[in-house]
Amino acid sequence: MTKTTSTATNTIKEIRLEPFDNKRLALLCGQFDENIKHIETRIGVRISYRGNTFKISSPKAPSCQSTVEILRHLYRETEANGVISLEIVHLFIQEFGIESSEGDFPANTKLIKTPRTSVKPRGGNQINYVDGIHKHDINFGIGPAGTGKTYLAVACAVEALTNEEVKRILLVRPAVEAGEKLGFLPGDLAQKVDPYLRPLYDALYEMIGFEQVARLIEKSVIEIAPLAFMRGRTLNNAFIILDESQNTTPEQMKMFLTRIGFGSTAVITGDLTQTDLPKGSKSGLAQALHILNDVKGIGSTTFIASDVVRHPIVQRIVEAYNHYDSSHH
Repeated sequence: MTKTTSTATNTIKEIRLEPFDNKRLALLCGQFDENIKHIETRIGVRISYRGNTFKISSPKAPSCQSTVEILRHLYRETEANGVISLEIVHLFIQEFGIESSEGDFPANTKLIKTPRTSVKPRGGNQINYVDGIHKHDINFGIGPAGTGKTYLAVACAVEALTNEEVKRILLVRPAVEAGEKLGFLPGDLAQKVDPYLRPLYDALYEMIGFEQVARLIEKSVIEIAPLAFMRGRTLNNAFIILDESQNTTPEQMKMFLTRIGFGSTAVITGDLTQTDLPKGSKSGLAQALHILNDVKGIGSTTFIASDVVRHPIVQRIVEAYNHYDSSHH
């Protein structure tokens, strides 16, 4: 049941969540009402409730309606999923594509403009990350897949190239598979590295277009190379992205960081939980973060699970696997 009334300043919606179940209502609201408070902050609404009757008020009618839908969906989720974490609330709000322009998500967030699309950072960490890329010569973006680390870095690189702030873009990945495994892939070295660079290519095609990317690669304005190719080179006036950097050794990371020349920007992205290095090898990314912690002019953003831009069903699959792994070890 939903009832809508309006005052001079607010739309008020009342919703009754059925069936009445105290346990499920407690799961929906979260400990100390943290889920409810999160929805209020993110969407810019006020929520009050008694039993299973919820009252939502906001100056914006669409915000009220979206909140009703989110509460309904989350209540349904309590039956299937049990605990409703802040991450799940976050993902449902993202899925509905509605957020308040107040709070952590400023309406004046700077758009990254590329020839074919404009990219808007979403959420506090993405905004801080892009801000850091604009301010610092070297930036680290750490966290799980799907948080926009690589995509936003490529967008910033394309924007810098378009505005002639840099002369070239260099996209680098450590080819962990560069041993025997790589030998079985057909084609020359550039084609062999290809599968591991697919996310970078996809982002470029979306922002510049297929033909233009091919032309810029031909002219070496965009260069895509395995990390080993950086040895012995110093790069000036370039935007360099080192992707999947958790797979660098400490020596490779030091070599990469000392190649950066004047007028260059470097963004180093990685996920410390997804290292493909041989067992017992130390990650160059983990070491660099420790050593460079207090070095001036270096920015660092750590993304968390709730920054992942994923469908809630994917979140549930990830959680199910985590639960399975922890119970089978």
